[in-house]
Amino acid sequence: MATGAGLETLVDQTISVITNDGRNIVGILKGFDQATNIILDESHERVYSTKEGVQQLVLGLYIIRGDNISIVGELDEDLDASLDLSKLRAHPLKPVIH
Repeated sequence: MATGAGLETLVDQTISVITNDGRNIVGILKGFDQATNIILDESHERVYSTKEGVQQLVLGLYIIRGDNISIVGELDEDLDASLDLSKLRAHPLKPVIH
């Protein structure tokens, strides 16, 4: 996971966050602190299923606690826009076990 200067380069860019409970949240990184708590704007959760396409639940302005973050990654917006999420099938991620 990027921290400090690594996250600073992602401010105002679209990122994807995988949480410890297996959620995938996509949004624009607006800020973070020393505990890696992050603030996302225009965010949505992507809910994966093997039976139907990806559901996108609008969250808006959203804060994620740093201790609940597994992975933070930059999202390729062009590639993401070219995906037809309604046809994508996948198993939901399982929670992280420490």
